[in-house]
This record gives sequence, structure tokens and C-alpha cells, in this order.
Amino acid sequence: MNPSRVPTYRLVVEYDGSAFHGLQYQPALRTVAGALETALARLFHQVVKITAAGRTDAGVHATGQVISFSTERTFPIERLALALNANTPADVVVRDAALAADGFSARFDALERVYDYLILNRAFPSALWTARAWHVPAAIDDVQFVAAAEPLIGEHDFVTFCGELPERGGTIREVRSIEVTRRDDLLRVTVRGNAFLHRMVRVMVGTLVGCATGYREVAFAQRALESRERGAAGATAPAHGLYLAGVRYDGFDTYRPVDIAP
Repeated sequence: MNPSRVPTYRLVVEYDGSAFHGLQYQPALRTVAGALETALARLFHQVVKITAAGRTDAGVHATGQVISFSTERTFPIERLALALNANTPADVVVRDAALAADGFSARFDALERVYDYLILNRAFPSALWTARAWHVPAAIDDVQFVAAAEPLIGEHDFVTFCGELPERGGTIREVRSIEVTRRDDLLRVTVRGNAFLHRMVRVMVGTLVGCATGYREVAFAQRALESRERGAAGATAPAHGLYLAGVRYDGFDTYRPVDIAP
């Protein structure tokens, strides 16, 4: 390594978001960024600030989050993941650590982000899935769910499905696919896109569940999209069912589907 070069590191991270106030650092609250930056500061003996591929909200989980950071000091890359896992709480795990190209950004170099949303679809709740999946007691028609989702695929103005408007940039995003996988009472909704607005996946899933349970017409989601009115969508699905499951880059993909097998 060139001694004058400031190395850039790339981490693949999974976490249980139940006890975190989101990813983004907040000085008075427990956050994923705070836990990682504290551990990194111990190892590198300097303040380290991270960049994440996606800023997950309080209660949201991840199986394939990507983090990048640069430091003036170095650490043996073959030992970095192990050392970090010895210094982070049990609900944050570094799956992989690698040196990245100069200037790599986990956020700005991402080509695609993938979210999984888990739904427990049965009359009675679950003690085991209570913090991992949204319990929907009304029967979900998978065919109607897919039909309602079809008009949302493509490049659109998704302001209807936005929780808080972005400080910079517009509200046009590209949703590349929405897929449903069912195993018994568990549904996994997988949404792929170039980027997502604040709470966009949760509002989309909540709206589509309304269509698929008969509470709304199948065409409701399309009408909501076309209205471009932020109050026109359905309910916002709860945070605890959402997972940032993967991020794709040029030559690198972290997607790890949330397991719904028994």
C-alpha cells in the first residue's frame, strides 16, 4: 500500500434494529452508526465517520447493509471483521470487511438496493416473530398483491409514498421489481430499486396489503401513485418487518434474502 494513500474500507453489516433509534448517528440515542463508530475508534485510535448505503429508521433491520469509511491509520484487513465483532454489541455483526477503491462511497456508488419485508399472515400472532414480521390477520391474496404492485414498477414520481421529503433532489425513483414469496403463513415481499425515499417501501407495502386483503380496490395503489398527493396512499407498514437485505455495486452484491424457512 502506498504510505501516502488514505485507505478506504468497505464493510457488510447486519443488525437487529429493534433496540436502535435508526442507523444515523444521534449523540443522545443508541444508533447503529454510533455503535460502529465507537468500535472503529477503538481499533483505529481516531475518530471515524461512516457512510451507509441506506439510512434505516428506528426498528428497521439489515442483512446486507454496506458501510464505507476512510482513515489515515491502517488495520490488518484480514482481522478487521473479527476485531469489530469483538467490539460491537451482539445486535450488530460485520459480515465482511475489505479494502475498497479510492473514493468508494457506500451510498453514491450503489447501483441497486434491495429491501425485504416480512409479513406473518394468520389469525393469531407469534411470540417468535413479533419483532421480525408484521402480523396481518386478514387473509392476503398473493395474486391481488402482485396485480396491485404492477403499476408501481418503473420510474415514477413516488411523492405519494414518501414519509418526509428529501432535503435535496426530487422524488422520482425507479422500482425495478416487487416480488412475493410465501412459505405457509410467512410472506416475504422483495422490492428492488435504484434508490428509495423516506419510508417509501413501508408505505408501498402497507398500501398493497390494503389492496390484497380487500380493504381497498386493486387499482387503489395506481390511483394513489398517479395522484402525487402524499396523503393518498394507504397505511404505513410497521418498521419491524423491514430489512435492508442487499446493495449491488459494480462487481459486488451483498443481497442476502431474509430466511422464511421453518
